[in-house]
Amino acid sequence: MRGFLYPRTATGRASLIPSPPWHYSGDLLTVEYRTHPGRVAELLPPPLAPAPDGPGAVALIWADWQSCGASGEELLDPVRSQYKECFAVVRCAFEGRVYSRCVYIWVDKDFAVLRGLHQGYPKKLGSIHQTRPHPFGPAPRLAEGARFGATLAAGDRRLAETVVTLTGPAERNGFVNGHPMAHHRWLPSIVPGEPDAHEELIESGAAAFEGGPVWAGDFELRLFDSPTEELTRLPVVEPIGAYYRQVGVVWNGGRVLAQRAGGRMPRNSQSPPNAVDRTSSDSVG
Repeated sequence: MRGFLYPRTATGRASLIPSPPWHYSGDLLTVEYRTHPGRVAELLPPPLAPAPDGPGAVALIWADWQSCGASGEELLDPVRSQYKECFAVVRCAFEGRVYSRCVYIWVDKDFAVLRGLHQGYPKKLGSIHQTRPHPFGPAPRLAEGARFGATLAAGDRRLAETVVTLTGPAERNGFVNGHPMAHHRWLPSIVPGEPDAHEELIESGAAAFEGGPVWAGDFELRLFDSPTEELTRLPVVEPIGAYYRQVGVVWNGGRVLAQRAGGRMPRNSQSPPNAVDRTSSDSVG
């Protein structure tokens, strides 16, 4: 049977995603703020702990992506490459190191959901939109005073909306999503009442990264209640800032930090050879 993940077939042609490396080009609109540290802590299962400084920091990121496998063929069949997402990121600590962690994420394509299953992102389907810059016509330019809007909805209900007003260039695209990701990969047992059949804490990050100029800004953000979502449990207590940046990212796997929550550490605890230090919002799924 061939194919990277589901479905595996005799030829592998029907597999929803190719094997890594995965390549991404995207426009990121990020808003950062502080919420109640206890609300972040409740989303950090063992062996993770809150970040030692700024434990209540949150980044809510809208991204408009084009993605592909090593061959790049999806770029010429855009329905297979283009998707949008919105994800909430917090920071956490493990064995004295600070990590970023995606706690909520919505995407609008099935292949993005399946990639998230492999990477440990808790992806759900949603409706995501954001203003695109353009040098002509009424669309905003990348300049002081330009205004960008973004919305998130899921299950027929709006969950978030923001308006960002650019104030000028900046050195970096925020700090919350600037670390390797620490995610859990879970697979429930097929036997009712039994522990998870698979549980591991993994680290992953960009194998390669490039980015354009960073623009900072001010923002307004509204979060809305839903019977099936919990984003409003991370309310805005103090705004930090907003950012716009175009990025290119390569993702090519990660490493296991721990198996079972709080369990035994694997022998190989070195960073993967394809990982690079991340200084911008460049997590992808």
